[in-house]
Amino acid sequence: MQLNTLKPAAGSKRPRRRVARGIGSGLGKTAGRGHNGQHSRAGGYHKVGFEGGQMPMHRRLPKRGFKSQTLKFNGEITLSALESLALDEVDLVALKAAGLVGQLIKHVKLIKRGTLSRKVALKGIGATAGAKAALEAAGGSLA
Repeated sequence: MQLNTLKPAAGSKRPRRRVARGIGSGLGKTAGRGHNGQHSRAGGYHKVGFEGGQMPMHRRLPKRGFKSQTLKFNGEITLSALESLALDEVDLVALKAAGLVGQLIKHVKLIKRGTLSRKVALKGIGATAGAKAALEAAGGSLA
């Protein structure tokens, strides 16, 4: 192998497209731009969603719904998950360490799904009314 014989791999380099260089090139006359219209002219462009002056779809349709940006920071834990967790005192750090809630979660709420048969103390965790009743019936507390 010599420096003067080095070549790129076959098929890795393609010749650049030379437009408007005659009929034989296949890209002569209109240079691949079609005939008339905005796209055929130099400097012709339109914004994303532009429909030629017609009222665009995103303005024709009604606005609907709302998605809270804080939803990704809210988590929930069930009574059955709390039962399987072998801790007497549970807080947000313990739930993250056990992998029951994600690392981005800032607020956790206990929901009533499943059953709880042992005493558990919750610190810094909210609860629904039904979950709170089930927790206190099992001898647990909510701080």
